Amino acid sequence: MKLKCHISQETCPSIKNILLLDSEGKRVAVKYYSDDWPTLGAKLAFEKSVFTKTQKTNARSEGDMLEITMFESYIVIYKFIQDLHFFVTGGDDENELILATVLQGFFDAVGHLLRSNVDKRSALENLDLILLCLDEIVDGGIILETDANVIAAKVATHGLDGGAPFSEQTITQALATAREHFTRSLLK
Repeated sequence: MKLKCHISQETCPSIKNILLLDSEGKRVAVKYYSDDWPTLGAKLAFEKSVFTKTQKTNARSEGDMLEITMFESYIVIYKFIQDLHFFVTGGDDENELILATVLQGFFDAVGHLLRSNVDKRSALENLDLILLCLDEIVDGGIILETDANVIAAKVATHGLDGGAPFSEQTITQALATAREHFTRSLLK
């Protein structure tokens, strides 16, 4: 589902951050789209606080259920699977359903890209795909795409574009291409 906003950026639904943390609350992949947390220390403190607040909920046992909580002046939608914790944060005036749609799109796209093997090890081994996934979903806090199939297809297309000149690749794509070439040279 593509969300379109024709009025102004102030009236578009927006995301404050997307967090992917491990079962100890440590970063796996995070993106912030707001200056609400101006320093690395503030970001890490927010992540720890959100992780601690959501630890005692039933998100782990409910399987496909998304959970919602108010934290400080933010709406946090979250979901746990195995040793990964997915979070999407919006302002207290954001629509919870839109935030939930973003989280579900991110969660499902990661599941497609990791071939349903969604755990910390697979996430770290495919961190480039997860970061590309985040870039396809949100840009500058504005929601671009929430359909997991579309997101995964775009990310897979980027991943297959290893033949593009380095000047036209993102850093993540360039690193993935370099890793691929290095692996091939070792196998020869």
